Amino acid sequence: MSNSVQIRSLNKSYGKFSVLKDVTLEVPEGSIFGLIGPNGAGKTTLIKAMVGALKINSGEISVLGKDPLKNSWELRRQIGYMPQSPSLYGDLSAKQNISFFGKAQKITNLEKEVDKILEFTELTGRANDPVRNFSGGMQKRVSLACALIHSPRIIFLDEPTAAVDPHLKQRSWELFKELSRKGVTIFVSTHLMDEALLCDKITILRQGQVLAVDTPQNFLARGKTRIRYEKNGQTHELISGSDTSSLAKEMQKIGLDANIAKIEIEQDNIENIVLQIVNRTEG
Repeated sequence: MSNSVQIRSLNKSYGKFSVLKDVTLEVPEGSIFGLIGPNGAGKTTLIKAMVGALKINSGEISVLGKDPLKNSWELRRQIGYMPQSPSLYGDLSAKQNISFFGKAQKITNLEKEVDKILEFTELTGRANDPVRNFSGGMQKRVSLACALIHSPRIIFLDEPTAAVDPHLKQRSWELFKELSRKGVTIFVSTHLMDEALLCDKITILRQGQVLAVDTPQNFLARGKTRIRYEKNGQTHELISGSDTSSLAKEMQKIGLDANIAKIEIEQDNIENIVLQIVNRTEG
């Protein structure tokens, strides 16, 4: 599988303040690639560097085989960008906003394409309503439609479901997965750990540095499982790895005899594991 994005030793600073420090990443084509980290970790800065919205101090960035700054006009038709705060015209309708961005991309059969993207993002019923009357979540939906109108090969999403209600959030991720199945690369930044589990691969970013890159499954395998049981009126605890073979061995130690009245199993979640990684790095 080829990579849609390749980054080597990227550094970005503002004066003496370093925002990104020696970032190296590879984003496989057609994958959903998650970038997680606390506020101020450098997620938005990294995305802006990849879409050619800012100049880096050193390092290399290749998006679809091209430099985002030197080849900005070529990449413009191939990438989509949904910023953290929707950049929409409040007095225009959803359809008019999408059409505006479509005209900027010089799309042929624009009206037909706008209707298709309205249907895809489930906005047809609100197509003619002014965007200023939309909720924050619905405005993000329009922003997503604007980013998709030109059928990009890769789309960068900066906190796309922050402050979005559960139904819209679920539907948004269904759309992301559908795009990925069609071969579109999805690069999504989030601070929501439950969303990280929906990605094919995750990068943990803290204070501008990449701490770890792996699949959600491999991150979860780093966690521990705590087995608590009550035997003869006393509570006991065993700690094992999260893989099933380690868990089975610990259960065999218990023996599950008739005196064991209760068993409670608690596994580390993705948030606990990420915090452990961050704390180990800080230590």
